Amino acid sequence: MRERFLEIALANPVVATIVDRAPKLGLPEWYLTAGGLFQTVWNHIDGRDLGAGIKDYDLFYFDAGDLSYDAEDRVIRSAAELFADVDADVEVRNEARVHLWYEQHFGIPGVPFTSCRDAIDHFASTTCCFGITKAAGGTVDVYAPHGYDDLFDMIVRPNPVLAPREVYEAKAARWRREWPALTVESWPETLT
Repeated sequence: MRERFLEIALANPVVATIVDRAPKLGLPEWYLTAGGLFQTVWNHIDGRDLGAGIKDYDLFYFDAGDLSYDAEDRVIRSAAELFADVDADVEVRNEARVHLWYEQHFGIPGVPFTSCRDAIDHFASTTCCFGITKAAGGTVDVYAPHGYDDLFDMIVRPNPVLAPREVYEAKAARWRREWPALTVESWPETLT
């Protein structure tokens, strides 16, 4: 299923461009992740344009050496130049500094992540937990900690590792409006 996932994801020209160019940013660790990937697959399954309904493309990197906003902003500006001709919003974030603003944004304390993969592990839904990166030699690597079954079966399942229930439910509601064939699993009542 990994090969099928990659074939579909990279058929989206925005995904292919980001994965191809991101190494030029010289980041110590990076992944294209989240909606730009799993929503591309949903669009393929639904027979839609591969970019339909995708709000943005999340490019994560991890650099614990400088947690200042200024350092992150320099990378954001470099990425804006690199992807200026891409007809999509490429959102770049240093996952090493998410815990500094998470509580203000989501209302609960964030934990410091240890890597991009650790950040991906904490997404609101297990269906979101995908990442693609390109090694220096050009090899494309996929991170899929929960596998591919739910993705290809269009099942949205909560991942209560970090995200609060409200975040999961809001995201799931938006996704269901855009992709009505989704099966959305309820938040476990034992975690309320």
